[in-house]
Amino acid sequence: MKPDIEIAREKKLEPIDSIAEKLGLDPELLLPFGCSKAKVAVDRIDLSKKKGKIILVTAMNPTPAGEGKTTVAIGLSMALCKLGKNAVVGLREPSLGPVFGIKGGAAGGGYSQVLPMEDINLHFTGDLHAVTTSHNLLSALINNSMHYGNDFNLDSRRIDWPRVIDMNDRSLRQIVVGLGGKEGGMVDESRFDITAASEVMAILCLCRNPRELKDMLGRAMVGFSMKDEPVYCRDLNAAGSMAVLLKDAILPNLVQTIEGTPAIIHGGPFANIAHGTSSLIGARLGLAYADYYVTEAGFGSDLGGEKFFDIFARKSELPVSAVVIVATVKALKYHGGMKKKDLSAEDVEAVEKGFVNLQRHIENIQFFGWSPVIALNVHGTDTEAEIARVTELCASHGADCVRTDVHTTGSKGGMELAKAVLSRIGEKTPQFAYPLDIGSREKIEMLASRIYRAGSVVFSPLAKRQMETWDELGFGSMPVCVAKTQYSFSDDPKLLGAPEGFEMHVSEVKVSAGAGFMIPIAGEITRMPGLPRKPSAENIDIDDSGNIIGLS
Repeated sequence: MKPDIEIAREKKLEPIDSIAEKLGLDPELLLPFGCSKAKVAVDRIDLSKKKGKIILVTAMNPTPAGEGKTTVAIGLSMALCKLGKNAVVGLREPSLGPVFGIKGGAAGGGYSQVLPMEDINLHFTGDLHAVTTSHNLLSALINNSMHYGNDFNLDSRRIDWPRVIDMNDRSLRQIVVGLGGKEGGMVDESRFDITAASEVMAILCLCRNPRELKDMLGRAMVGFSMKDEPVYCRDLNAAGSMAVLLKDAILPNLVQTIEGTPAIIHGGPFANIAHGTSSLIGARLGLAYADYYVTEAGFGSDLGGEKFFDIFARKSELPVSAVVIVATVKALKYHGGMKKKDLSAEDVEAVEKGFVNLQRHIENIQFFGWSPVIALNVHGTDTEAEIARVTELCASHGADCVRTDVHTTGSKGGMELAKAVLSRIGEKTPQFAYPLDIGSREKIEMLASRIYRAGSVVFSPLAKRQMETWDELGFGSMPVCVAKTQYSFSDDPKLLGAPEGFEMHVSEVKVSAGAGFMIPIAGEITRMPGLPRKPSAENIDIDDSGNIIGLS
């Protein structure tokens, strides 16, 4: 099969006005970036009206073989359109860190992509750069305040507003700033997070409009004073200028799939260190115009799926109508104990052993209130015996399993999935994993027990002190956004399958007061990834004609 980039280039893109018209969106509301992508002037649209229904696409725990959740979400939206439905897919924007790191592009694959693929993966409309600059403006204002007399009496040891950059760079995880004498500012320790982990990114994706954006930015806490009083972004008069830098980034981006289905791509928080969903504004835009808004939440039901319900659905008050869990035979065999190099060989027994992981995800979605549809994303090495066994096992646990091949055949390979999803449509409000009116410790323990199946949660002394502080400051009523490995239900990436009764270790509990959630950090997790030994950047190039090479 041809590389993704070649398949993408062969497709003649429809004018972005035509894509807007398919949604019933007036082209006059578009702010074009060339002919094939545009921002949508949602400030001139009444987003309170709701026409469509949300279809959430999540997955089992990821493996090195890749499961194709974004590809399936795109293919499902295209298949719904082929069935005569007015559908739109809502996705997050790729981060340059993973694109040049280990993952590569994040615009789908094969004959189920969003286009223009190269633009989407590389800078797109500049939203992530705007988030980066807005975030770093506050960092600069904090240090500037310290330089000019420290009017807010900030305790330099308790400032917790890092800098961010949209790239994987492990050397920036812990740094010293202010070297260079008196004019170089105050010498202090700091760090860089990746932009996807920025609280500004979370705020952008959870706000409803520019007014709420500015209000949420103002509530972001930057640290404590020497008198143990919290200091907020609004105290530094920074929220207005930060919002100015986000005035275009807050507008959702409209593009198209390889088959001309409308696609809304906006925001890019990771699900293992943030809440992992595209923007609330983008969702409201899609729901205002389409019959079905197909959206994906990062990683598995234990991360992006759980956060979609407990954070995004709670904040947005938008009900979900159907849930899809993406699985692969290879992923099941990997969770069943097979080595990556052996995954192409038939092994029904390994499929059966690894099914416990998918079963746990099915149970999680059933807990939230839905009977999920399993999209079995097939590959050429999958055998009929393996596929049949997965189908049987899913049925025995109350879930339809549908063979899906949108990567190879586009919408054609997603028709049965689309029909199965439509048969399960039923709009309702989820049962949440925990109530908000309990303490932060109780929330974390309840989530760990119900969704991860942990036997206990071990909090470090620092985490205990932090939770006491957050509860005293009134943050205890916020939902929790756990930062942990995506590879396991536990905080140990090597604990595959469906572990239970394990100890979950929480080293810190941070607060994103502006975004409106607490962040328990479980196990070894970093908010600034590093590059692998052989990063994708080594294969990406541009030829003499200006064509990009090696992007996938």
